[in-house]
Amino acid sequence: MSSSVPPHSPPGTLTVDPEALKPTIRIIAYGPDAFVDHPIEDPHQIKECLHKYPVTWVNVDGLGDLETLKVIGEIFGLHRLALEDVVHVRQRPKVDEYENQLYIVARMIDQLNGRLATDQLSMFLGKDYVLTFQQRPGDCLDAIRLHAKEKRGRIRDAGADYLAYAILDAVVDEYFPVLEADGDRLEDLEDNVLIRPETTLARQVHETKRDLLVLRRAIWPLREAVSVLQRGTSPLITNETRFYFRDCYDHTIQVLDLIEIYRELCSGLIEMYMTAVSHRMNEIIKVLTIISTLFIPLTFIVGLYGMNFDFMPELHWRWGYPVVLMLMAGVTLCMLFFFWRKGWIGPAGTPAAGRDASDHESS
Repeated sequence: MSSSVPPHSPPGTLTVDPEALKPTIRIIAYGPDAFVDHPIEDPHQIKECLHKYPVTWVNVDGLGDLETLKVIGEIFGLHRLALEDVVHVRQRPKVDEYENQLYIVARMIDQLNGRLATDQLSMFLGKDYVLTFQQRPGDCLDAIRLHAKEKRGRIRDAGADYLAYAILDAVVDEYFPVLEADGDRLEDLEDNVLIRPETTLARQVHETKRDLLVLRRAIWPLREAVSVLQRGTSPLITNETRFYFRDCYDHTIQVLDLIEIYRELCSGLIEMYMTAVSHRMNEIIKVLTIISTLFIPLTFIVGLYGMNFDFMPELHWRWGYPVVLMLMAGVTLCMLFFFWRKGWIGPAGTPAAGRDASDHESS
């Protein structure tokens, strides 16, 4: 799903994808001694919970109703350029600082039609609220909701900046299971590429490399965005929460390291596959060449005695036929012995190959 802006449109132009899902809004508000979680249908109801609790988390799934998005933008005082980036879901991860809020963009893992893809997560961090926009329902944030509901960890005792950290950390941690699956797949491909270099192996390696490229495009700019959050000076993020963003930054570095390692492994597997296919082809050509070479003298003998001359004594000789057969068999055996001595046939490392090498050294 994507929306496009006509060329030369004024900044802040809002257009929605007609195929996008209609927005569904869910509010989670909490404090040390209070917790509220319920969906709402009218975006104006957001005002009833906003600023009444220490932290209010408003999550919007679906970007298919422009009027609803405008109402939400007016309630939270969203800059028109930021709201434009929310609707146009091809943004790279980034952090934009506005007067009273931070706008953070991240990419969440999504399996779209059986292929790895990423969805845009737009997040606004205010003094006592977090506003998130997602392209469609379903995310990796259920653990955060459960921790807030059951008062696990320190999320209920912390502010909105810690909630923003928890959301970003959950998004980054979602990359690790995908990378582990890719690593296991590459290990299996590495075991099979030399044993059975089939064409399906190359296709699987290319698919894995494509998935890694999707992850790299999402996590590389996110590393820069998290670095801005942990090193910035925004008053919306406390010094204590910056330490947590530093841990999130370390996770992004780990993800990037794994991606680069697996990308190099993919390139190595492609080279191994091409080497294995080339070696297999060489072995086939070698066998065919030996067979052709064996038949060259035999064809010569058969062609010699197939000439229609009157004065060929061997043609009228009683033992001519068996002698010619024995000659052909002898030539074949002599050639096979010569090939064996040279190490051109037989298993690698046979005494014949060793003797041939020693003969060359002595000469």
